[in-house]
Amino acid sequence: MSFKKQDIYKALETITAPGEGKSLIENENVTNVVSFGNEVIVDVTISNPSLQAKKKVEVEIMKAIHQHVDQKIDVKVNVKVEVQQKENPNQIRGKEIPNIQNIIAIASGKGGVGKSTITSNMAVSLAKMGFKVGVLDADVYGPSQHLMFDVEREKPLAVNVNGRSKMKPIESYGVKLLSLGFFTDPSQAVIWRGPMASKALNQLIFDADWGELDFLLIDLPPGTGDVHLSIVQAVPINGAVVVSTPQNIALADAKKGVAMFKQESINVPVLGIVENMAYFTPAELPNNKYYIFGEGGAKNLAEDIETSFLGEIPLVQSIREAGDVGHPVALQENTPLADAFTEVTKEMVSQLLKRNANLPPTEVVRITTMSGCSTK
Repeated sequence: MSFKKQDIYKALETITAPGEGKSLIENENVTNVVSFGNEVIVDVTISNPSLQAKKKVEVEIMKAIHQHVDQKIDVKVNVKVEVQQKENPNQIRGKEIPNIQNIIAIASGKGGVGKSTITSNMAVSLAKMGFKVGVLDADVYGPSQHLMFDVEREKPLAVNVNGRSKMKPIESYGVKLLSLGFFTDPSQAVIWRGPMASKALNQLIFDADWGELDFLLIDLPPGTGDVHLSIVQAVPINGAVVVSTPQNIALADAKKGVAMFKQESINVPVLGIVENMAYFTPAELPNNKYYIFGEGGAKNLAEDIETSFLGEIPLVQSIREAGDVGHPVALQENTPLADAFTEVTKEMVSQLLKRNANLPPTEVVRITTMSGCSTK
């Protein structure tokens, strides 16, 4: 039996560290490898204290060495747990995803306010501005982005990335997309408890080959629940956009959504509020505005809670029709509706630049393609 220590390290590169999205070698979990004849001892340190995680790492190391080096090697694994203490022990902080520059959460306190419509059109607007964009549909129980991008029949393929199998996002209109809608039966309800939903989301985030992205937009479900906490625990969110309609009942829930991101333990910058269905404009009277849900509610809320008002989107039949057929209205050129989404998107990017300018240097994100955006 002949093998080198480097063969062992190469085998360990195929194993993903629990909850990290990187291999044991990349994440520097393997602290030492010793070999004596046909015996190999691997010392590994992980941050997950659960017995299940420890046993999983031990079994995977043995399996990888037997599969990639030699089945006759006697493998011994010493697993040590070290839970890293954060600067603020009360703050939830996720792990960075390589090559993704900005992660933006699109949220709403209330369902039915058009959050998914805002997400899809904002993604298309960013792509038209020259950014590399991805969308993660995190609405576990009601995914819709695969419908809005007209790819409901597509299935993500498995690709090999550095010896590990990853999902390749579906691409449509220049936007990379992953949604649970690709993996569930459209005629069946998703009846999952929180832990199962969180595990599925982690797989979509870390087991995907996103490539290089300037923006990853996360379409969150309504409310302030388990999925939201799972997302902020999984990845560092650069900023959140809250969507609301003008009426008081929606604004009350939007206020709770903003409060969630401002919690001390979460501390995600709120980039601003978008007012959707701000007014109704009939096709035959394009210059008329009818404020059927109230006027200026989201703008007033933004002032009250000292966050930015990113803009308003009208209630127009063609926006709904475009979403239903999987062709976001932002794809149009030089139309009032496409321009409305472009302006909201530019304001979001401008607010993000201001936020990034105030973060510590290690967290500053450089954006080189501005396309009319300004920090002033």
